[in-house]
Amino acid sequence: MATKQKEAVEPVFALPTKNYRLIIIGFIIIIAGFALMVGYSSVDDPVAFDPSIFDFRRITLAPCVVLFGFLFEIYAIMKN
Repeated sequence: MATKQKEAVEPVFALPTKNYRLIIIGFIIIIAGFALMVGYSSVDDPVAFDPSIFDFRRITLAPCVVLFGFLFEIYAIMKN
């Protein structure tokens, strides 16, 4: 009876390792964009109006960073 030796089979992933690194970088960019959107809480006086909610960082910069992160994710998945 012939016995077959078990060969070491490496797991085959859907994407190469380089793509997974790019995906992680994209997630970090998206998290950074959402962190830019975070504002200060008005715990002292919840009724007080805080004009910093209309800041350039929250209204313009943060959504652009998040959008760039999602576009970077698409690039990371599609890259050969």
